[in-house]
Amino acid sequence: MSRGKRVAAALGAVALVVVSVFFLLSRPVSVAVELPAGHVADPANGEILFWAGGCLGCHRSDDEALVGSLPAGGAPFPTPVGTFYPQNLTPDPETGIGNWTEVEFLTAMTRGLSPDGQHFFPAFPYTSYRRMPAGDLLDLRAYLMGLDPVHSPPRPPEVPLTWLARRSVGIWKRFGLERGVFESDPTRSDSWNRGAYLVNGPGHCGECHTPRNAMMVMDEQRHLQGGPHPRGEGHVPGLTGLVARGRYTDADDLALALTYGETFGYDKLSSGGMAEIQMNLARLPETDVRAIAVYLVSLP
Repeated sequence: MSRGKRVAAALGAVALVVVSVFFLLSRPVSVAVELPAGHVADPANGEILFWAGGCLGCHRSDDEALVGSLPAGGAPFPTPVGTFYPQNLTPDPETGIGNWTEVEFLTAMTRGLSPDGQHFFPAFPYTSYRRMPAGDLLDLRAYLMGLDPVHSPPRPPEVPLTWLARRSVGIWKRFGLERGVFESDPTRSDSWNRGAYLVNGPGHCGECHTPRNAMMVMDEQRHLQGGPHPRGEGHVPGLTGLVARGRYTDADDLALALTYGETFGYDKLSSGGMAEIQMNLARLPETDVRAIAVYLVSLP
């Protein structure tokens, strides 16, 4: 065999190994999900979690008649890597989540896997939702299942080399799915812990307000310190040192801002998509809004 053929054979072998390793490490891994024993789903709690998560904001319909009412999905969500069209969350059996089992719903929310075993792109913030206990996730599902079904066929993402990009998410998950279920801090108050849970779990605030490392994984060493806007335009401000920076005087002041926004003269609460988030938070019980404020003003 000539030297050129030997080199080509060696390169081919290396390429085969690289491809094999890629497929092995990126394969969708289905992890057994256990349903909480004896849990009776509470759709009222699910509604609170729905508004805390701002689900309607991303899963809005592209049908003007439905905008602002039902999370039927379909409206474009542009990002630097491409445009996504979030899932229809109504219980329509053909185009929504009507046929998803409880296990499939939990798997999607905590592992980022679709019912047919495909990786969801992490534009869907399952990295934060996995911090929610299974009971809360099932409550959220119960609320969604009580909505009016809307027939809204899914649209594929507009991402270069979509199949390869989706498969590559499996590699990313090996670094981006390290977080576990939220655990309370026994040295903190019940209100602080409730706020920490809402911010870091269903509220997934860190997905936008925490900078990311080279692997596009949230850098927990700079938790909620701000970063590039997920839509690729501008910067998302940090949520730390809100009192020290003079943004708010105390937790009560921030709670008023989250409840009433610019209606009460709190400026900069409409920029970068915050207006819709603020309106969603205003739907929460007063105790939850204040809990979020208590947690956020505690961040140094």
